[in-house]
Amino acid sequence: MVNHSSVTEFLILGFPEFPELQLPLFILFSFLYMMAVLGNLLVIYIVCADRHLHIPMYFFLANLSIVDICSLTTIVPKMLTILLAKNYDISFWGCILQMYCYMICVATEFALLTAMSYDRYIAICNPLRYLNIMNKRACALLVAASWVVGFLDPLPHNIVISQLPFCNSNVINHFFCELAVVVKLSCSDTSIIQTMNYTLGLFAVFMPFLLTLTSYVFIISTILKIRSSKGKSKAFSTCSSHLTVILLAYGTMIGVYMYPGAMDTAEPNKLPIAMYIVTLPLLNPLIYSLRSRELKVALKKALMKTH
Repeated sequence: MVNHSSVTEFLILGFPEFPELQLPLFILFSFLYMMAVLGNLLVIYIVCADRHLHIPMYFFLANLSIVDICSLTTIVPKMLTILLAKNYDISFWGCILQMYCYMICVATEFALLTAMSYDRYIAICNPLRYLNIMNKRACALLVAASWVVGFLDPLPHNIVISQLPFCNSNVINHFFCELAVVVKLSCSDTSIIQTMNYTLGLFAVFMPFLLTLTSYVFIISTILKIRSSKGKSKAFSTCSSHLTVILLAYGTMIGVYMYPGAMDTAEPNKLPIAMYIVTLPLLNPLIYSLRSRELKVALKKALMKTH
């Protein structure tokens, strides 16, 4: 039993419920982490190196890859040290920083996905004015706004949490400093945090979802008005990659975090959450690489230069 003044570190348990799987989990997550980071670095390199990809969609994609790398690096290295070296401790402010950085990445990612949906809306619903609307300045402002939202939206949560007294325990039953789990360790009234959580969810996830949904209502409506099947197929192909990523991002978020009682259970679904955090950044570059003709051509050129 400790109070805030004596809490200098937390203990992150990791996956103690699977004692025989510590090494296999370390190998699995190490491999997925390495592949996800390399995949996203490759996307960033190709987009920067190939002038044909200096267009809004790939500019947003490169920033999405940066967010994915940051999100992975915030969580996975510490998780791997817990699995392999049994290094459970993290400093109080290290925990607050990890929590803040992860929340930045989540908020920024959904903001960027919303900006990308707006880009696809202009490309399909207003193609003649696309270059005028989605100019370099507009793209830079959309990306900057996404990062600003990402940095500012979770800031009040972390300021309030850093001032909470922790007298119940300093043991975090998770593989990282997850907000809901850390808040449960406080012995003070946390109702204000719960209210702020709903606010964060509203602005970081629900509002981007509504804006994205609105964009795709107009996109689908416009595609259905195209008479030729070839024209419909071509129009849909320009947004299929982004739509797939959107469905994966929101679908897995709902499945992992928003099932009934997810916030009330004392035992979080750690393995599904870990797979969500690690595999989604791996799938994003794969989806765009497989479904985007321009990116596949640029990738082939880059590979040919290496031989």
